[in-house]
Amino acid sequence: MLGEGILKGLAETAKNFAGSYVSKDRLTTVQYPEERAPVFEAARVFPFLVYDGPDWEKGLRCVACQICEKECPPKCIYIEKSKDKKPDYVGKPQIYPAKFDIDISVCMSCQICVEVCPFEAIKMNNEFELATEDRFGGLLLDRHQLAKSNEYYHQIHPTEAAEVDARLAEEKAKAEAKAKAAAEAAAAKSAAASAGTASAGPAVSAKPAVATPPKPTEGEPKA
Repeated sequence: MLGEGILKGLAETAKNFAGSYVSKDRLTTVQYPEERAPVFEAARVFPFLVYDGPDWEKGLRCVACQICEKECPPKCIYIEKSKDKKPDYVGKPQIYPAKFDIDISVCMSCQICVEVCPFEAIKMNNEFELATEDRFGGLLLDRHQLAKSNEYYHQIHPTEAAEVDARLAEEKAKAEAKAKAAAEAAAAKSAAASAGTASAGPAVSAKPAVATPPKPTEGEPKA
């Protein structure tokens, strides 16, 4: 029937309109900003950088691999890799982003940067009240503005953050076990080499050669 879809849509609208007077669940709008609708855990707006520990600069998980910059469809991520290394929050020397900017006026919230990051360093924020009078500089966020703690990540995406922490802890435990096994193998090899040297005994020194005096010739008096 021609126009059947339009009639179904109008019927749904009328049902919600009439039901809003008797059921709060039918209220599809809120009186913003006095009232605010709850933000779903899966909501995503713009990316942010995760850091561990109390210091955002030392704790950034980002190692400036630039994968997100290369994979970003609208090319809104700008990264400059550091020339030196700084200790991270666990004291390991690591390359870090000397510059990490995201132009959120260009960002399309596709989340590709999150999917390709191998270090769980970039995630999607749910903050949407980012209006500013400066349409250029005000919408270009640097690494300080982008940095958010792991605790903040747990607040907005608790399920996802718990899974990430568990995965990172498992990878860390595997790396520590591998390093421990390598250290034990090296120690055992060194001990075996020391034992082999000790069983061979001390080296026997050769006796010094004694020079034989020449025989006196005939008629020559003996000494």
